[in-house]
Amino acid sequence: MSKKTKIKTNSAAKKRFRRVGSAGSKQFKRAKGYRRHLLTKKGAKRRRQLRQGGYVSAADCRSIATLLPNS
Repeated sequence: MSKKTKIKTNSAAKKRFRRVGSAGSKQFKRAKGYRRHLLTKKGAKRRRQLRQGGYVSAADCRSIATLLPNS
């Protein structure tokens, strides 16, 4: 009798995305980019808005869900 192989979670994706909502929900939360360096030339309002998270677009949700099968 052969064993089923385990489905592995993508390590890069699990550090970047979190599933939001109930188990049936396919929404993922993410951090916004452009906040690592060169912050002195960006305005205070822009930096403040980059602190808030965003959501993955509906077009990309299916591909993220395949990378995170156990979440």
